[in-house]
Amino acid sequence: MLTLAALIGDPALELRLLVPGPDGALDREALWVHSTELPDPSPYVRAGEIVLTNGLWQGETTAGAFAAGVRQAGAAGLVFGLREATPVTPSDLIEACRHEQLPLAEISITVPFTAVTEAASTLRADERREALVGMVRRGDALASAISHGAGASGVLAVLRREHDVPLAVVDRMARPLASSGVDLSADQRRRVAEGLTRHPPPLEIDLGGTEGRATVFLVGAVGDTDAALLCLRPVTALTKAQQDALDQAARFLSLEVAKQQAIQAIELRFASELLDMILSGAQRAAEVPDRLRSFGVDPSGRLAVLTVAFAEGAESTVPGLSETIGEFFLTHGLAVVVAGGSQDVVAVLQQPRQDLEELAEALCAAVRQRFPDRRPVIGLGDIATSAGELRQPLVQSREACQVLRRRRGGQAVASFRELGTHRLLLGLQDPATLRGFASGVLGPLREHDRLRDGELETTLRAFLRYDGQFAATATALYVHVNTLRNRLAKITELTGRDVARTDDRVDLYLALEADDLAGAG
Repeated sequence: MLTLAALIGDPALELRLLVPGPDGALDREALWVHSTELPDPSPYVRAGEIVLTNGLWQGETTAGAFAAGVRQAGAAGLVFGLREATPVTPSDLIEACRHEQLPLAEISITVPFTAVTEAASTLRADERREALVGMVRRGDALASAISHGAGASGVLAVLRREHDVPLAVVDRMARPLASSGVDLSADQRRRVAEGLTRHPPPLEIDLGGTEGRATVFLVGAVGDTDAALLCLRPVTALTKAQQDALDQAARFLSLEVAKQQAIQAIELRFASELLDMILSGAQRAAEVPDRLRSFGVDPSGRLAVLTVAFAEGAESTVPGLSETIGEFFLTHGLAVVVAGGSQDVVAVLQQPRQDLEELAEALCAAVRQRFPDRRPVIGLGDIATSAGELRQPLVQSREACQVLRRRRGGQAVASFRELGTHRLLLGLQDPATLRGFASGVLGPLREHDRLRDGELETTLRAFLRYDGQFAATATALYVHVNTLRNRLAKITELTGRDVARTDDRVDLYLALEADDLAGAG
């Protein structure tokens, strides 16, 4: 590396150190050498250059002004060339360099500045050669790690042999692919994934906590940014050698990510084909057991089906949902087939020892953590006694999920049987149809409430929720029973439906349920 210390250490240059400057100044990497005799060289000297001068500027400016200009430019040091007219370095220049904390060396009369330039060129050539050899060796090691199946962890191990810095690899789904010297939290991985969605992606990401800022090296498999190699150091704290090594490793990681993406694509296609096999009934029933076995699921045992989607939004699924579900079951030690589609994601697994609804609630929490701005819902079907009985549970779980998706808030997990016949029937209707039915029944109530700031709809909901019990409803609404009776009479007048009659009460109840479903659809 080109430094003032390296030049002073070359005996052929006959350099003698006069002012060492602050600690570490002599070992500071130099950009190049710059010869000048200008009274004020600061506009032309680049930061990091070593300035060479014979002092011909003396008489035009003071040593203090010259040293200050060199320091202002950010030079790495100053070399004063002795000549017959100045056989020793001027004392005022030495004092000025001490004052400016600028390293100063003098060079013998017999050694020209061209020798310094040649020595700097040799150091740079050696540095480039070493960097090239290091890059080739590192490339061989990285290629070996990838080819022997070491994956992303193997790539980080190669890097850590050269550079002792904390590293992590996170993909755009916030999944941890590998780490060394650090363990990122789920929130930190989410920050990385969010950063990768920006255009252009950031050079650094603030991970928060004690980790602070991390430098990002992008990993792209097929043009897009698929993951990030993170070095938990700000970019300003990394040397050029470290940056080059990390950049090279990121390119090799692209190969590993591409391989993993290809494997995932095959698995997703196989999983989607399983659903087609199940729904085809007897035509492809014989293929189902083998396909389940390929995912590690025993087809002869009892099987559970869960369907997951997002509610209250135009998109019922988003990229990364299938992977999140698969990882959840993997961490629970459960073999599973996860098939993602445009409307939902289906999971088929052996009946777990844990209560299925409790497991589904835990899955729902994991999905919410990964996608905090969305509300996941999970529909459950009946347990299938074998692979040949999967069709009905699959249909049930999907229908239950569809109903939950259209409901406003409330329950996130429910089985087909738990939802009840009327909810399933309403949930399978078109939202426009539901809105038309609800509006026809409830429209007069809402118009009355709007014009008179009334509470007829609230009263009706409470009355039905408390199964038509006057006392319980009045208490919940903080009104007298007579006030409740007057409101119910008004509801009958406006809707033409008497809450005391079972048929009319059913109409009112279904209208409210339809309105809730239509509003969430």
